[in-house]
Amino acid sequence: MNLKGKHVVVTGGSLGIGKATANSLIEKGAKVLVTGRSLERLHDAFNNIDCHTIAFDIGDTSKIEENAKQCLEILDGRVDVLINNAGLGERKSIEELSIDAFMKVFNVNVFGLALFTKEIVPVMKSQNGGTIMNIGSTASLKGYKTGSIYASSKFAVRCLTQCWQAELRPYNIRVCQINPSEVTTAFGSRDRIEREEVDNKLSSKEIAHAITSALEMDNRGFINELNVWATNPF
Repeated sequence: MNLKGKHVVVTGGSLGIGKATANSLIEKGAKVLVTGRSLERLHDAFNNIDCHTIAFDIGDTSKIEENAKQCLEILDGRVDVLINNAGLGERKSIEELSIDAFMKVFNVNVFGLALFTKEIVPVMKSQNGGTIMNIGSTASLKGYKTGSIYASSKFAVRCLTQCWQAELRPYNIRVCQINPSEVTTAFGSRDRIEREEVDNKLSSKEIAHAITSALEMDNRGFINELNVWATNPF
């Protein structure tokens, strides 16, 4: 895909991977719309940059349809690429599990992601093509201690990705998943302050590079899943 002039939605893009990816796509000439929960953070991230922004919480599933319509209006009813990046993390031991903790994460990572995508897919079908990029995690490949909530949500995203691949390939819609290992972002931080980059750990730039490279493959092919690991994080 030649990204110049393409219409792209990036969810959860005010910080970290979403922000880096949006900037990469803007540099490629794409028309980018970034969503996020905080209008202030969106303005801080994309001030004086040619980028559309809209603030809403994708975890508020009652407003997904309304918010998707606003996104489509901003992009003139066309979406070539949807990057489902918005996500929450949670670490809980089995003794600490609660329905509220599960719902907080699943509303964003799974339910909001799926229902927002549902609103965009008919547009891609009418265009006879498009790309959906789900940002997963290496936690979708193997569970870990205290990962009951977060890892299970990413396992669910991986399943959604595979189901949509089977459903949407006849419509020339590519569905991909990128699975980063640990990235030095604000992910998991209650105050949403990004961590400083560390030489031996992944930064948002590597994941943005992986996403952009996958998108730029000729439309006759697609990368169904890509795992990105730090070379030597120890």
